[in-house]
Amino acid sequence: MTPAPPDELMRAVEATLFAAEAPMSAGELAAYLGGADVASSLAALVEHYAGRGIEIVERGGKWHFQSAADLAHLLRREREDVRRLSRAATEVLAIVAYHEPVSRAEIEAIRGVQTAKGTLDVLLEAGWVRVAGRREVPGRPVIFATTPAFLTHFGLASRKELPGIDELRAAGLLDPVDQALEQALEQALAQPVADVLAMDGDNP
Repeated sequence: MTPAPPDELMRAVEATLFAAEAPMSAGELAAYLGGADVASSLAALVEHYAGRGIEIVERGGKWHFQSAADLAHLLRREREDVRRLSRAATEVLAIVAYHEPVSRAEIEAIRGVQTAKGTLDVLLEAGWVRVAGRREVPGRPVIFATTPAFLTHFGLASRKELPGIDELRAAGLLDPVDQALEQALEQALAQPVADVLAMDGDNP
């Protein structure tokens, strides 16, 4: 039996996502396509591309095409090497991801050491961390949060999918010798931001 051809709305959603310069939310797609209900079309496209070389995924509420994760090794030669994050930047990124929005003073309280401005600059330039405003406390410190690009890079639909320490260790993503990073992640998971809010009157 010949499969039914895709409907026009599904084709329009597919073409729009393919041509888009940046990931789009369902609301943005609907508005672009004249208020159409795109939910069923997105679901059909996800099914249509499942198991293929490219797929349609949702990351942080935004939809886009990406190459299949299991084919990443074939494409690695074609990609520019991303600068490796320093240990300090990795620790800061983990703390922001698990505690956002969070200020520099809160990050320093969790890490137990001062955070150089350049460390946050690296994460901002990478597009993984953004300035999310200022906290309404004395001194009004700047607060930071992760971005949709962070979710996309790490293959997460939302922050709810962030792994716990046990999952990271089981997956072999924590080097047993690298105690400093493991300790920072454990602190990020275990220490409530409320415990360090009193420090917000320090540096923004």
